[in-house]
Amino acid sequence: MKQLVTLCTALLVAIGSLGAQTFEEHFAESTLRVDYIFAGCATEQSVYLHSLSCSEGWAGRRGNLDRLPIEGDGQLTMTDVATGKVIYRTSFSSLFQEWITQPEASTVHKAFEFTLQLPMPLAETDITLRLANSKMEQLALHTHRLNPSDILISHRAEGSIVTPHSYIHRGGSPEEAIDVAIVAEGYTAEEVELFRSDAQATVDALFTYEPFASNKERFNFVAVECASKDSGVSIPRNGEWRTTAVGSHFDTFYTDRYLTTSNIFAMADLLEGIAWEHIIVLANTDTYGGGGIYNSYTLTTAHHPLFAPVVVHEFGHSFGGLADEYFYEQDDLTMNPLRNDREPWQQNITNLADFESKWADMLPEGTPIPTEPTRKAEKNYTVGVYEGGNYVNKGVYRPAVVCRMRDNKATRFCPVCERALQRMIEFYTCE
Repeated sequence: MKQLVTLCTALLVAIGSLGAQTFEEHFAESTLRVDYIFAGCATEQSVYLHSLSCSEGWAGRRGNLDRLPIEGDGQLTMTDVATGKVIYRTSFSSLFQEWITQPEASTVHKAFEFTLQLPMPLAETDITLRLANSKMEQLALHTHRLNPSDILISHRAEGSIVTPHSYIHRGGSPEEAIDVAIVAEGYTAEEVELFRSDAQATVDALFTYEPFASNKERFNFVAVECASKDSGVSIPRNGEWRTTAVGSHFDTFYTDRYLTTSNIFAMADLLEGIAWEHIIVLANTDTYGGGGIYNSYTLTTAHHPLFAPVVVHEFGHSFGGLADEYFYEQDDLTMNPLRNDREPWQQNITNLADFESKWADMLPEGTPIPTEPTRKAEKNYTVGVYEGGNYVNKGVYRPAVVCRMRDNKATRFCPVCERALQRMIEFYTCE
Protein backbone atom coordinates (compact mmCIF):
# COMPACT_ATOMS: atom_id res chain seq x y z
CA MET A 1 0.00 0.00 0.00
CA LYS A 2 2.81 2.40 0.90
CA GLN A 3 4.44 1.81 -2.49
CA LEU A 4 1.11 2.45 -4.24
CA VAL A 5 0.61 5.73 -2.39
CA THR A 6 4.15 6.79 -3.28
CA LEU A 7 3.59 5.91 -6.94
CA CYS A 8 0.26 7.80 -7.05
CA THR A 9 1.88 10.84 -5.48
CA ALA A 10 4.68 10.78 -8.01
CA LEU A 11 2.18 10.49 -10.87
CA LEU A 12 0.14 13.42 -9.56
CA VAL A 13 3.27 15.54 -9.30
CA ALA A 14 4.32 14.56 -12.83
CA ILE A 15 0.85 15.28 -14.25
CA GLY A 16 0.73 18.61 -12.45
CA SER A 17 4.12 19.58 -13.79
CA LEU A 18 2.95 18.95 -17.35
CA GLY A 19 0.47 21.81 -17.06
CA ALA A 20 2.61 23.98 -14.85
CA GLN A 21 3.34 27.44 -16.11
CA THR A 22 6.96 28.47 -16.44
CA PHE A 23 8.21 32.04 -16.36
CA GLU A 24 9.87 31.77 -19.78
CA GLU A 25 6.59 30.78 -21.47
CA HIS A 26 4.99 34.16 -20.97
CA PHE A 27 7.55 36.70 -19.78
CA ALA A 28 10.73 38.46 -20.83
CA GLU A 29 13.67 39.13 -18.50
CA SER A 30 12.47 42.65 -17.83
CA THR A 31 10.22 44.58 -15.46
CA LEU A 32 7.05 46.46 -16.35
CA ARG A 33 6.33 49.33 -13.97
CA VAL A 34 2.68 50.36 -13.96
CA ASP A 35 1.76 53.67 -12.32
CA TYR A 36 -1.86 54.17 -11.31
CA ILE A 37 -3.95 56.93 -9.79
CA PHE A 38 -6.56 55.87 -7.25
CA ALA A 39 -9.11 58.64 -6.80
CA GLY A 40 -12.48 59.35 -5.26
CA CYS A 41 -14.19 59.74 -1.91
CA ALA A 42 -16.09 57.63 0.61
CA THR A 43 -18.93 56.88 -1.79
CA GLU A 44 -17.20 56.53 -5.18
CA GLN A 45 -13.78 55.33 -6.24
CA SER A 46 -11.97 55.08 -9.56
CA VAL A 47 -8.70 53.70 -10.95
CA TYR A 48 -6.76 55.46 -13.71
CA LEU A 49 -3.72 54.29 -15.62
CA HIS A 50 -1.03 56.96 -15.34
CA SER A 51 2.06 55.60 -17.14
CA LEU A 52 4.02 52.53 -18.20
CA SER A 53 7.76 51.99 -18.18
CA CYS A 54 10.17 49.12 -18.68
CA SER A 55 13.57 48.25 -17.25
CA GLU A 56 15.99 45.37 -17.71
CA GLY A 57 15.86 42.37 -15.38
CA TRP A 58 13.13 40.80 -13.26
CA ALA A 59 13.77 40.37 -9.54
CA GLY A 60 10.32 39.08 -8.61
CA ARG A 61 9.00 35.59 -8.14
CA ARG A 62 9.27 32.94 -10.87
CA GLY A 63 6.93 30.41 -9.35
CA ASN A 64 3.30 30.62 -8.21
CA LEU A 65 2.82 33.11 -11.04
CA ASP A 66 -0.94 32.74 -11.45
CA ARG A 67 -1.67 32.56 -7.72
CA LEU A 68 -2.16 35.18 -4.99
CA PRO A 69 0.03 35.02 -1.89
CA ILE A 70 -2.93 36.33 0.14
CA GLU A 71 -6.10 38.14 -0.90
CA GLY A 72 -5.26 41.70 0.16
CA ASP A 73 -7.54 44.71 -0.34
CA GLY A 74 -6.64 44.84 -4.03
CA GLN A 75 -5.68 42.38 -6.71
CA LEU A 76 -4.03 42.64 -10.11
CA THR A 77 -4.52 39.96 -12.76
CA MET A 78 -2.66 39.59 -16.08
CA THR A 79 -4.47 37.57 -18.74
CA ASP A 80 -2.95 36.44 -22.03
CA VAL A 81 -5.19 37.86 -24.76
CA ALA A 82 -4.69 35.03 -27.26
CA THR A 83 -5.52 32.17 -24.88
CA GLY A 84 -7.52 33.82 -22.11
CA LYS A 85 -5.13 32.23 -19.61
CA VAL A 86 -4.28 33.98 -16.35
CA ILE A 87 -0.49 34.28 -16.37
CA TYR A 88 0.24 36.46 -13.33
CA ARG A 89 -1.54 37.69 -10.20
CA THR A 90 -0.55 39.80 -7.23
CA SER A 91 -2.29 41.47 -4.30
CA PHE A 92 -1.77 44.62 -2.26
CA SER A 93 -3.28 47.28 0.00
CA SER A 94 -3.07 51.03 -0.44
CA LEU A 95 -3.18 54.25 1.53
CA PHE A 96 -6.12 55.32 -0.63
CA GLN A 97 -8.26 52.40 0.54
CA GLU A 98 -7.49 53.33 4.12
CA TRP A 99 -8.21 57.01 3.50
CA ILE A 100 -11.74 56.41 2.17
CA THR A 101 -12.69 55.08 5.62
CA GLN A 102 -11.66 58.36 7.27
CA PRO A 103 -14.06 61.24 8.06
CA GLU A 104 -12.31 63.51 5.53
CA ALA A 105 -13.36 61.21 2.69
CA SER A 106 -17.01 62.03 3.30
CA THR A 107 -16.46 65.67 2.29
CA VAL A 108 -13.41 65.68 -0.03
CA HIS A 109 -12.32 64.00 -3.28
CA LYS A 110 -8.63 63.03 -3.38
CA ALA A 111 -6.18 61.22 -5.65
CA PHE A 112 -3.37 58.89 -4.56
CA GLU A 113 -0.41 57.46 -6.43
CA PHE A 114 0.19 53.72 -6.59
CA THR A 115 2.86 51.66 -8.39
CA LEU A 116 3.16 47.96 -9.12
CA GLN A 117 6.08 46.08 -10.69
CA LEU A 118 5.14 43.21 -12.99
CA PRO A 119 7.06 40.84 -15.24
CA MET A 120 6.98 42.10 -18.85
CA PRO A 121 4.77 39.78 -20.93
CA LEU A 122 5.91 38.49 -24.32
CA ALA A 123 2.48 38.91 -25.93
CA GLU A 124 -0.57 41.13 -25.62
CA THR A 125 -2.01 41.00 -22.13
CA ASP A 126 -5.06 42.40 -20.38
CA ILE A 127 -4.21 43.86 -16.98
CA THR A 128 -7.12 44.11 -14.55
CA LEU A 129 -6.84 45.91 -11.23
CA ARG A 130 -9.56 45.52 -8.60
CA LEU A 131 -10.00 47.50 -5.40
CA ALA A 132 -12.15 46.14 -2.58
CA ASN A 133 -13.28 47.20 0.88
CA SER A 134 -12.79 45.30 4.14
CA LYS A 135 -15.77 43.08 3.30
CA MET A 136 -14.12 42.34 -0.07
CA GLU A 137 -16.93 44.14 -1.87
CA GLN A 138 -15.71 45.67 -5.12
CA LEU A 139 -14.97 49.38 -5.04
CA ALA A 140 -13.41 49.87 -8.47
CA LEU A 141 -12.34 47.80 -11.45
CA HIS A 142 -10.04 48.85 -14.28
CA THR A 143 -8.75 46.83 -17.26
CA HIS A 144 -6.23 48.01 -19.83
CA ARG A 145 -4.54 46.15 -22.66
CA LEU A 146 -0.77 45.93 -22.69
CA ASN A 147 1.08 45.55 -25.97
CA PRO A 148 4.72 44.84 -25.08
CA SER A 149 5.87 46.46 -28.34
CA ASP A 150 4.00 49.71 -27.61
CA ILE A 151 6.44 52.50 -28.53
CA LEU A 152 5.08 54.71 -25.73
CA ILE A 153 6.24 52.39 -22.95
CA SER A 154 9.23 54.35 -21.72
CA HIS A 155 12.63 52.72 -21.22
CA ARG A 156 15.55 53.83 -19.11
CA ALA A 157 18.07 55.68 -21.21
CA GLU A 158 21.45 53.97 -21.52
CA GLY A 159 23.83 55.40 -18.95
CA SER A 160 21.03 56.76 -16.72
CA ILE A 161 22.15 57.65 -13.23
CA VAL A 162 21.26 55.04 -10.60
CA THR A 163 20.87 56.10 -6.97
CA PRO A 164 24.00 55.13 -5.00
CA HIS A 165 23.40 51.87 -3.15
CA SER A 166 25.21 49.05 -1.39
CA TYR A 167 24.22 45.59 -0.21
CA ILE A 168 23.83 45.10 3.54
CA HIS A 169 23.05 41.41 3.16
CA ARG A 170 23.09 39.20 0.08
CA GLY A 171 21.46 35.80 0.37
CA GLY A 172 21.37 35.02 -3.34
CA SER A 173 20.95 36.49 -6.78
CA PRO A 174 18.02 38.90 -7.40
CA GLU A 175 16.30 36.08 -9.32
CA GLU A 176 16.60 33.69 -6.37
CA ALA A 177 16.11 35.83 -3.28
CA ILE A 178 13.52 38.31 -1.98
CA ASP A 179 14.95 41.76 -2.66
CA VAL A 180 14.27 44.43 -0.03
CA ALA A 181 15.32 48.02 -0.67
CA ILE A 182 16.05 50.11 2.43
CA VAL A 183 15.52 53.73 1.40
CA ALA A 184 17.11 56.74 3.11
CA GLU A 185 14.58 59.44 4.04
CA GLY A 186 15.65 62.70 5.65
CA TYR A 187 19.38 61.95 5.53
CA THR A 188 21.56 64.64 3.95
CA ALA A 189 24.58 63.77 1.81
CA GLU A 190 26.73 64.33 4.92
CA GLU A 191 24.72 61.74 6.86
CA VAL A 192 25.24 58.80 4.53
CA GLU A 193 27.33 56.88 7.08
CA LEU A 194 24.57 57.32 9.66
CA PHE A 195 22.09 55.87 7.17
CA ARG A 196 24.32 52.89 6.43
CA SER A 197 24.54 52.18 10.13
CA ASP A 198 20.75 52.47 10.49
CA ALA A 199 20.21 50.17 7.50
CA GLN A 200 22.48 47.57 9.08
CA ALA A 201 20.53 47.90 12.34
CA THR A 202 17.32 47.27 10.38
CA VAL A 203 18.63 44.02 8.93
CA ASP A 204 20.00 42.95 12.31
CA ALA A 205 16.60 43.61 13.92
CA LEU A 206 14.71 41.56 11.33
CA PHE A 207 17.13 38.64 11.59
CA THR A 208 16.57 38.57 15.35
CA TYR A 209 13.07 37.21 14.71
CA GLU A 210 11.81 33.98 13.23
CA PRO A 211 11.13 33.05 10.54
CA PHE A 212 13.51 35.65 9.07
CA ALA A 213 16.45 34.32 11.10
CA SER A 214 16.12 30.87 9.55
CA ASN A 215 15.70 32.23 6.04
CA LYS A 216 18.65 34.59 5.66
CA GLU A 217 19.68 32.93 2.42
CA ARG A 218 16.32 33.86 0.89
CA PHE A 219 16.73 37.62 1.36
CA ASN A 220 18.78 40.43 -0.13
CA PHE A 221 18.85 43.83 1.59
CA VAL A 222 20.17 46.81 -0.34
CA ALA A 223 20.71 50.26 1.24
CA VAL A 224 19.58 52.99 -1.18
CA GLU A 225 21.42 56.20 -0.32
CA CYS A 226 18.97 58.91 -1.43
CA ALA A 227 20.24 62.27 -0.21
CA SER A 228 17.69 64.75 1.16
CA LYS A 229 18.04 68.51 1.14
CA ASP A 230 16.99 68.69 4.81
CA SER A 231 17.81 66.46 7.74
CA GLY A 232 14.83 64.85 9.48
CA VAL A 233 11.24 64.51 8.30
CA SER A 234 8.13 66.68 8.41
CA ILE A 235 6.02 66.87 11.57
CA PRO A 236 2.98 68.97 10.60
CA ARG A 237 1.54 69.28 14.12
CA ASN A 238 4.72 71.13 15.09
CA GLY A 239 4.73 73.24 11.96
CA GLU A 240 7.91 71.46 10.82
CA TRP A 241 8.12 70.89 7.07
CA ARG A 242 11.28 69.54 5.47
CA THR A 243 12.36 68.81 1.91
CA THR A 244 13.25 65.12 1.84
CA ALA A 245 13.80 62.31 -0.65
CA VAL A 246 10.26 60.89 -0.59
CA GLY A 247 8.42 63.69 1.25
CA SER A 248 7.18 61.63 4.19
CA HIS A 249 5.41 63.15 7.19
CA PHE A 250 3.80 62.28 10.48
CA ASP A 251 0.13 63.04 11.29
CA THR A 252 -1.27 61.00 8.40
CA PHE A 253 -5.06 61.10 8.75
CA TYR A 254 -4.42 63.48 11.70
CA THR A 255 -2.94 60.62 13.75
CA ASP A 256 0.27 61.74 15.48
CA ARG A 257 2.34 58.58 15.09
CA TYR A 258 1.20 57.61 11.59
CA LEU A 259 4.21 58.24 9.33
CA THR A 260 3.64 57.76 5.58
CA THR A 261 4.42 59.16 2.14
CA SER A 262 2.09 59.81 -0.79
CA ASN A 263 4.98 60.28 -3.24
CA ILE A 264 4.97 56.74 -4.59
CA PHE A 265 6.11 57.63 -8.11
CA ALA A 266 9.12 59.60 -6.82
CA MET A 267 10.10 56.71 -4.57
CA ALA A 268 9.91 54.27 -7.49
CA ASP A 269 12.00 56.67 -9.58
CA LEU A 270 14.73 56.61 -6.92
CA LEU A 271 14.78 52.81 -7.14
CA GLU A 272 15.15 52.63 -10.92
CA GLY A 273 18.07 50.42 -11.88
CA ILE A 274 18.08 48.63 -8.49
CA ALA A 275 16.60 45.16 -7.97
CA TRP A 276 13.74 45.41 -5.46
CA GLU A 277 10.46 43.76 -4.53
CA HIS A 278 9.73 45.24 -1.11
CA ILE A 279 10.57 48.61 0.44
CA ILE A 280 11.58 49.77 3.91
CA VAL A 281 11.91 53.54 4.25
CA LEU A 282 14.02 54.72 7.19
CA ALA A 283 13.14 58.18 8.49
CA ASN A 284 15.99 60.11 10.11
CA THR A 285 14.13 61.13 13.28
CA ASP A 286 13.73 60.13 16.91
CA THR A 287 10.00 60.92 16.92
CA TYR A 288 7.96 57.77 17.50
CA GLY A 289 5.93 56.47 14.59
CA GLY A 290 5.69 54.49 11.41
CA GLY A 291 3.42 52.67 9.01
CA GLY A 292 3.31 49.50 6.98
CA ILE A 293 1.08 48.89 3.96
CA TYR A 294 0.87 45.41 2.46
CA ASN A 295 2.93 45.07 -0.70
CA SER A 296 3.50 48.83 -0.80
CA TYR A 297 6.09 49.92 1.80
CA THR A 298 7.23 50.09 5.41
CA LEU A 299 8.13 53.54 6.72
CA THR A 300 9.47 53.98 10.22
CA THR A 301 11.53 56.24 12.45
CA ALA A 302 15.16 55.18 12.75
CA HIS A 303 16.27 56.76 16.03
CA HIS A 304 13.51 56.21 18.56
CA PRO A 305 14.48 53.77 21.36
CA LEU A 306 11.78 51.37 20.09
CA PHE A 307 13.05 51.44 16.51
CA ALA A 308 14.04 47.75 16.37
CA PRO A 309 10.69 46.21 17.39
CA VAL A 310 8.73 48.81 15.42
CA VAL A 311 10.51 48.23 12.10
CA VAL A 312 9.95 44.48 12.50
CA HIS A 313 6.27 45.08 13.30
CA GLU A 314 5.77 47.33 10.29
CA PHE A 315 7.55 44.86 8.00
CA GLY A 316 5.07 42.28 9.29
CA HIS A 317 2.39 44.49 7.74
CA SER A 318 4.08 45.36 4.44
CA PHE A 319 5.74 42.03 3.68
CA GLY A 320 3.49 39.55 5.47
CA GLY A 321 0.11 41.26 5.21
CA LEU A 322 -0.35 40.75 8.95
CA ALA A 323 -2.98 42.67 10.90
CA ASP A 324 -2.38 44.56 14.12
CA GLU A 325 -3.29 42.40 17.10
CA TYR A 326 -3.74 45.23 19.57
CA PHE A 327 -7.12 46.82 20.29
CA TYR A 328 -8.76 49.68 22.13
CA GLU A 329 -11.39 49.40 24.84
CA GLN A 330 -13.42 52.09 23.09
CA ASP A 331 -13.46 51.75 19.33
CA ASP A 332 -15.32 53.62 16.64
CA LEU A 333 -13.11 52.59 13.75
CA THR A 334 -14.72 51.60 10.49
CA MET A 335 -11.59 50.34 8.74
CA ASN A 336 -11.70 46.67 9.68
CA PRO A 337 -13.06 43.36 8.37
CA LEU A 338 -15.37 43.06 11.33
CA ARG A 339 -18.83 42.14 12.41
CA ASN A 340 -19.91 40.59 9.17
CA ASP A 341 -20.10 37.11 7.68
CA ARG A 342 -16.94 37.49 5.58
CA GLU A 343 -13.69 36.19 7.06
CA PRO A 344 -10.92 38.85 6.98
CA TRP A 345 -8.05 38.11 4.59
CA GLN A 346 -5.27 38.71 7.12
CA GLN A 347 -3.94 35.37 8.38
CA ASN A 348 -3.62 36.39 12.04
CA ILE A 349 -7.14 37.64 12.80
CA THR A 350 -10.58 36.06 12.54
CA ASN A 351 -14.21 36.97 13.10
CA LEU A 352 -15.02 33.23 13.27
CA ALA A 353 -16.96 33.36 9.99
CA ASP A 354 -14.59 30.72 8.58
CA PHE A 355 -12.16 29.95 11.38
CA GLU A 356 -11.23 26.61 9.86
CA SER A 357 -9.37 28.53 7.13
CA LYS A 358 -7.20 30.28 9.73
CA TRP A 359 -5.33 28.62 12.61
CA ALA A 360 -7.84 26.00 13.79
CA ASP A 361 -5.27 23.32 12.95
CA MET A 362 -2.79 24.92 15.38
CA LEU A 363 -5.03 24.94 18.46
CA PRO A 364 -4.02 22.63 21.30
CA GLU A 365 -6.63 19.93 21.81
CA GLY A 366 -9.51 21.08 23.97
CA THR A 367 -8.84 24.82 23.53
CA PRO A 368 -12.09 26.73 24.11
CA ILE A 369 -13.29 29.28 21.55
CA PRO A 370 -13.03 32.04 22.58
CA THR A 371 -10.04 31.47 24.85
CA GLU A 372 -9.55 33.21 28.18
CA PRO A 373 -6.03 34.71 28.50
CA THR A 374 -3.81 33.52 31.34
CA ARG A 375 -2.38 35.80 34.00
CA LYS A 376 1.19 35.48 32.77
CA ALA A 377 0.34 37.49 29.69
CA GLU A 378 3.85 38.78 29.09
CA LYS A 379 5.13 35.25 28.41
CA ASN A 380 2.06 33.64 26.88
CA TYR A 381 2.54 32.75 23.22
CA THR A 382 0.17 29.77 23.46
CA VAL A 383 -2.12 29.61 20.46
CA GLY A 384 -5.76 30.28 21.22
CA VAL A 385 -8.66 32.43 20.05
CA TYR A 386 -8.47 35.60 22.13
CA GLU A 387 -11.03 38.36 21.68
CA GLY A 388 -9.71 41.76 20.65
CA GLY A 389 -7.61 42.63 17.62
CA ASN A 390 -7.25 44.90 14.59
CA TYR A 391 -8.06 47.89 16.85
CA VAL A 392 -11.45 46.63 18.12
CA ASN A 393 -12.26 44.82 21.33
CA LYS A 394 -15.32 42.81 20.31
CA GLY A 395 -16.02 40.50 17.41
CA VAL A 396 -12.42 40.07 16.23
CA TYR A 397 -10.04 37.45 17.58
CA ARG A 398 -6.25 37.09 17.60
CA PRO A 399 -4.15 33.94 17.98
CA ALA A 400 -2.07 34.78 21.07
CA VAL A 401 -1.93 36.97 24.16
CA VAL A 402 1.52 38.24 23.15
CA CYS A 403 2.92 38.82 19.66
CA ARG A 404 5.23 41.21 17.82
CA MET A 405 2.10 42.36 15.99
CA ARG A 406 0.58 43.44 19.33
CA ASP A 407 3.24 44.49 21.80
CA ASN A 408 6.60 46.25 21.49
CA LYS A 409 7.84 44.14 24.41
CA ALA A 410 7.20 40.87 22.60
CA THR A 411 10.38 38.94 21.85
CA ARG A 412 8.89 36.99 18.95
CA PHE A 413 5.96 36.73 16.58
CA CYS A 414 3.24 34.40 17.79
CA PRO A 415 3.26 30.92 16.17
CA VAL A 416 0.42 31.84 13.79
CA CYS A 417 2.26 34.92 12.52
CA GLU A 418 5.49 32.96 12.19
CA ARG A 419 3.72 30.42 10.01
CA ALA A 420 2.08 33.16 7.93
CA LEU A 421 5.46 34.83 7.32
CA GLN A 422 7.08 31.50 6.48
CA ARG A 423 4.35 30.87 3.93
CA MET A 424 5.02 34.23 2.31
CA ILE A 425 8.78 33.57 2.15
CA GLU A 426 8.18 30.22 0.50
CA PHE A 427 5.60 31.68 -1.89
CA TYR A 428 8.05 34.29 -3.21
CA THR A 429 11.03 31.94 -3.48
CA CYS A 430 9.36 28.79 -4.82
CA GLU A 431 10.28 27.88 -8.39
